[in-house]
Amino acid sequence: MINKYREQMTKKRRKKKRKPLLKISKDQQLDILGYLLLAVSLLTFLSLASPEQGRLTTLWLLCLTKAFGWGLYITPLFLGGLGLWLVLRRFEDHPLKLTTRQLGGITLGFFVLLATLHLIAAYLVWPAEDDISTLIQKGQGGGYVGGTLLGWLVNALGLMGAFITLLSSWLGVIVLTASTSLIEIMKWLRGLLQRRKSFGDAVEKEPPRVEESQQRRLTSPATPKRAATKPTPPAETQALRINPPGDEETETEIVIPLPPGSKWRLPAVAKILAASPEQVYSHDLIRKQVRTIEATLASLGAPVKVLETNTGPVITQFGVEPLFRTARSGKRIKIKVSKIASLADDLALALTAKSIRIEAPIPGKRLVGIEVPNVESAVVGLRDVMESEAFAKLEGTLSMGLGQDVSGRAVAADLCAMPHLLIAGATGAGKSVCINAIISALLLQNTPETLRLLLIDPKRVELTPYNRIPHLLAPVIVDIEKVVPALGWVMREMDSRYRRFANVGSQHIAAFNRYATAHAEAEALPYIVVVVDELADLMMKSAEETERVICRLAQMARATGIHLIIATQRPSTDVVTGLIKANFPARIAFAVASSVDSRVILDTPGAERLLGGGDMLFQPPNVGHPLRLQGTFVSDREIERLIEFWHKTAKPGATVPAAAIPRPPPGLQAALVQPALFPKFDDPAAQFKDGLVPAAVEVLLAEDRASVSLLQRRLRIGYTRSARIVDLLTELGIVTVDVQKGQSRGVNRETATALLQSLEGTKEG
Repeated sequence: MINKYREQMTKKRRKKKRKPLLKISKDQQLDILGYLLLAVSLLTFLSLASPEQGRLTTLWLLCLTKAFGWGLYITPLFLGGLGLWLVLRRFEDHPLKLTTRQLGGITLGFFVLLATLHLIAAYLVWPAEDDISTLIQKGQGGGYVGGTLLGWLVNALGLMGAFITLLSSWLGVIVLTASTSLIEIMKWLRGLLQRRKSFGDAVEKEPPRVEESQQRRLTSPATPKRAATKPTPPAETQALRINPPGDEETETEIVIPLPPGSKWRLPAVAKILAASPEQVYSHDLIRKQVRTIEATLASLGAPVKVLETNTGPVITQFGVEPLFRTARSGKRIKIKVSKIASLADDLALALTAKSIRIEAPIPGKRLVGIEVPNVESAVVGLRDVMESEAFAKLEGTLSMGLGQDVSGRAVAADLCAMPHLLIAGATGAGKSVCINAIISALLLQNTPETLRLLLIDPKRVELTPYNRIPHLLAPVIVDIEKVVPALGWVMREMDSRYRRFANVGSQHIAAFNRYATAHAEAEALPYIVVVVDELADLMMKSAEETERVICRLAQMARATGIHLIIATQRPSTDVVTGLIKANFPARIAFAVASSVDSRVILDTPGAERLLGGGDMLFQPPNVGHPLRLQGTFVSDREIERLIEFWHKTAKPGATVPAAAIPRPPPGLQAALVQPALFPKFDDPAAQFKDGLVPAAVEVLLAEDRASVSLLQRRLRIGYTRSARIVDLLTELGIVTVDVQKGQSRGVNRETATALLQSLEGTKEG
């Protein structure tokens, strides 16, 4: 027992003796090495520059001369650079941010340089006097290191083989140091030669004189101001391509042709809409975020390389390339895209961002997009988009400026090509602003001769200011009771247009309008855009009828020039049903509460990670993936100026008298029975195929109640015909609908009397 105790105590003493007096971590060791290299570099440089040298410095320089030869003079730079990198390696913003590959390329370049210097000294400077070994003893050329390397190459490969090997080594040094490929280097050299050639041609020719005003416009455009040329990144980030917010630098003048003989005039975009301020972004901040993304993903087992960045008005998209990781077996395995996508929350924590969306992969690229919110958001004005090249390329009548993408480029769309649009998102996400921007863009391009609007606003505050414009078919509808009858009128207008198309052999509204231009007896038809600001209220009131009318219009109304824009703040399956969604291929999703709501709108998650304030996902009908945009903004003041312009234009004594805008007859609700827009539609009885409609109205007025059985008894007709007449009168607003089951319905005597007077006037005419 005593011996065992002694052995244990001896082992404990030995363990205590083995503990070092100073604990120095690996990072501290590298720091000390860096400081030593800096001190040696400074001492060597001062020794070379000073005429007086001590014994120690003289011996040190002699050793360096024997070892490196002519490389003695670049040794302080190499040692100092290496020491400075070791000291600053843990700082995020230091300028010597080098990868391991780049550091290896610089070290390889130092030794290749020594061998090259020895080759020059042995075969070019003293080709006959000295050989490689003699130069090593004299400390000439590349010294002992360079001479030894060159001697190995010459003995193994011969002089020509050594020369080719050194040349190939220099190419490898360039590739490693610049973190690029030989193909990229060749492209850069070719571009440099082309620029020199074009510069020489430009010098030979005298440049044309430019007026001061034109020169100022070319160098400082008034549009938002996105730089068209990409700045060259610094040397330390040549592998990273930073794309600034990019759009066209020159202004695009909007020229919209008016119909021949039109008395209307369009408002000037520059007088109605204001330009947005220029966006400011920081290269330094972007580089810092690049380093954070690479370091965070590498620490989480998903190493990546950031190859490009695209700066937009609200977010910056980092295009990253997945790298390889080494498995336990030693096999290199590519990082999965799903692995990067699952680390969105970790990246948001590392970047201190509100929310991060990962687009995996970026369509058309071999990169994964990491979308990070900007520190300062920029406002995208409607004028910026309408004056862009993307908007000017659209040839449709109903062009809309939607916003700017993640690269800061304008995105516009044609409502005729959609042909209908569904907008959904949470409260305050930007739906109403988007609707106002769409309506404003349409009013800036179309007169009442080419466009008519039917606005439905159950909230009573968003669209009611548009009551003063002459484009309205009826005053803004705020009563839910009148919505379904109004949509019923739109269906009858659609059927009437199809009959007119059939009479002249046209297939769509554009062909019919061309026919009307060539034939005086026909009159061109305007486009009709129906805007519903809140679908949920309509679905709660009468879901089946609303869904039936909307789906029928969405399926058939495109060719007749009738288009729907429907918005809702409750994107649930009981509001946005499967039938409605199937007939609206073009959709816009603003920020929502959950991925379930995002799937209801877009059939894919992603909208739950939007930032709000106009940040949206736009699903075009011909693209398989949604596009992230920052929506256009229209201020209340701009809307007031636009409405005031059209209100003054429609006043008596202005460009067009008020009589040119048809109004419904007295006592008749415009939202229920819409009068004809054109002389050829002035036959109200044409919409009644049943000749018993006037008699049925008289019966209802006499009895002051309405029911199917009442018309069956008084008119002696069957149930089917009687029910069809009651349904028609309900759509016209003559028969009320708020009744309990089994009770008779009431009669709107004012509307019924007005309808009879209208029918009697038609017969007399």
